[in-house]
Amino acid sequence: MSEEVQIIEQSKDSSKKTKLVLSILFDIIGMLSYIVPLFAEVTDVVWAPISGLIMMAMYKGITGKVAGIISFIEEAFPFIDFIPTFTLTWIYQYVIKKEA
Repeated sequence: MSEEVQIIEQSKDSSKKTKLVLSILFDIIGMLSYIVPLFAEVTDVVWAPISGLIMMAMYKGITGKVAGIISFIEEAFPFIDFIPTFTLTWIYQYVIKKEA
């Protein structure tokens, strides 16, 4: 392999790892609302649109749009916001679809 190809491959691997770490972090942020029960609904109202926008920015195309809508709905509705949407999207993108 040439040096340019190796650099591109390393960059893609780094991007995948960065997205995984960010996905886990954003899922943790989404679950933090469970710490203070009454405060949860207020934080969810604020976090829901933010998480949807972040999801669309992280994952481009149809995957990002669908995942952004799902993330918004998951955070906006009570009792389902424990689902790790960001991490599941990462798994879909890089394990199931096997995108580079």
